[in-house]
Amino acid sequence: MPCELCLKQRTIYWVAIAVAAAGLVWRALAGRRDPTKWINALLALVFLAEATMAVYHAGVERKFWPGPLSCSGGARSVDPAALERLLSGAKMAIPACDKAAWVFLGLSMAGWNALAAAALTVSSGRAAFKAGKPS
Repeated sequence: MPCELCLKQRTIYWVAIAVAAAGLVWRALAGRRDPTKWINALLALVFLAEATMAVYHAGVERKFWPGPLSCSGGARSVDPAALERLLSGAKMAIPACDKAAWVFLGLSMAGWNALAAAALTVSSGRAAFKAGKPS
């Protein structure tokens, strides 16, 4: 099960998909005024938010800074159904944001996500600047 920070990172990608889809519709309806520059600029901002969240998560995994109390220790919200299962003897573990699910070439999934989101930020930013110039 993914941790809280993993879910937040996935949500940002859903936002990027929604922006891109809305951008396609906007572009189809725009006529002469091509909104490609603005769509790509907005996508660059969304991917920058993703890269920031991924760097934060990777830092939490490496213990550079504390993560949210809800998934790195401290107070947790109580789900009545989960509490019932626990009282019935079920073993449960809350996904921890400060423990990497897997590491490849020294980077966790959050680290790789930070690199991918940074590349998408640069790519979208370059596309935004390129779209504004005549070819």
